[in-house]
Amino acid sequence: MTPVRTILAATDLSPLARHAMVRAALVAAELGARLSLQHVVNVGALDTLRHLIDAGAADLQQRLLDEMRTEVTALAGELEARQGVQAELHLVVGNVLSEIASHADAIDADLVVMGARGAGFMRELLIGSTTERMLRKSPRPLLVVKQMAHEPYRRVLVPVDFSPRSLDALRLVQRVAPQAEYVLLHAFEVPFEGKLRYAGVEESALSGLRVNARREATAKMNELVAEAALDENRVRRIVVHGEASSQVLEHEQAQDCDLIVIGKRGQGLIGEMLLGSVTKHILAQSAGDVLVADRVGA
Repeated sequence: MTPVRTILAATDLSPLARHAMVRAALVAAELGARLSLQHVVNVGALDTLRHLIDAGAADLQQRLLDEMRTEVTALAGELEARQGVQAELHLVVGNVLSEIASHADAIDADLVVMGARGAGFMRELLIGSTTERMLRKSPRPLLVVKQMAHEPYRRVLVPVDFSPRSLDALRLVQRVAPQAEYVLLHAFEVPFEGKLRYAGVEESALSGLRVNARREATAKMNELVAEAALDENRVRRIVVHGEASSQVLEHEQAQDCDLIVIGKRGQGLIGEMLLGSVTKHILAQSAGDVLVADRVGA
């Protein structure tokens, strides 16, 4: 399994985005990974500023860029002092998402880290179309950080549907949080259960269908744990009947998880998570951080 060698942390320099930078440094320190700290100056906003600058203030743009470089340098110094990680700095003017994706490709980042909310594009990350565009633009795993990081991830919730992407997600979380405890959750619903009940099927028969579905899911869960070569002492298996996204959020709290790992593609829950409402719901409503998995090294 390929280790995480390079982490890209993209910041808009807002106070809340600082949480993501601290988490990125903490992960880099734990994994011994290279950390690249990036700030993109939005070219559209800069163009607007240029129109407002009169001839006597021609140096205003340069002063602004110098101030941003000073802030990024100070942030890197803080991360080095707190986590012992020396971050490479990358300050550029351009389209925010394009520049992040381009830099991630240039350094072959194994993980991209962003804050959940902040100024400009990061404020839109959970509520607009920016998330979908970012996920479509880059196949790289994206860690969305909501909480200030004080320690490595302790307990990770991994919703699984037994598609190949479930195995990918498990392999990724072992790379990103190798010392954590993993809570594997499978939420199932009997197909057409409501219609069957409406059609007069007795509750005892429906209960039997749920028992069979639970038994089959439990067997698949055991197979998945074995295939992922997870340490049995650090794995919890949960199979529940219910709607997937609500069960994920409920068990995040019940199991005291500080990270949720979801895949972009698959079947059922995981299959909706690239473009459907489930991703937005989990990203918006989860208390802790969310790692969205896609391409995973072998």
